Amino acid sequence: MKLLVRNLATATTEEKLKSLFAEHGKVQSCNLVLDKATGKSKGFGFVEMPKAGEAKVAIKNLNGYKLAGNFIRVKKAEAKKESVEAVMETTKPTKTKAAKKEVNIQEELKGNKDNALNIYGKIKESDDEF
Repeated sequence: MKLLVRNLATATTEEKLKSLFAEHGKVQSCNLVLDKATGKSKGFGFVEMPKAGEAKVAIKNLNGYKLAGNFIRVKKAEAKKESVEAVMETTKPTKTKAAKKEVNIQEELKGNKDNALNIYGKIKESDDEF
């Protein structure tokens, strides 16, 4: 089970976090989230514990625990949400016959305008042009 640990002090290390959770069961992995620009902790991280029962005990005992001066918050991590673009792509409506016909009409009109330009030359945009 993957756990989200929030409100971590910037001084908290992965080793300290791992040892804290190891008191409640086996820790598979521990990752602090770091700012790319500064390399400092963003104040949260993830701890993965293979046994759900041990993870639940860790949540119960460590949520609200004071670590390095901060009261940490621990909960089960939720799965990443899909990006908006991916959702939009999967829910994109298909074109109906009427919509396809409208596109064809627009293309045909554009073609007619281009033909008119070829026959009559440039169409005057405004009276200001001489």
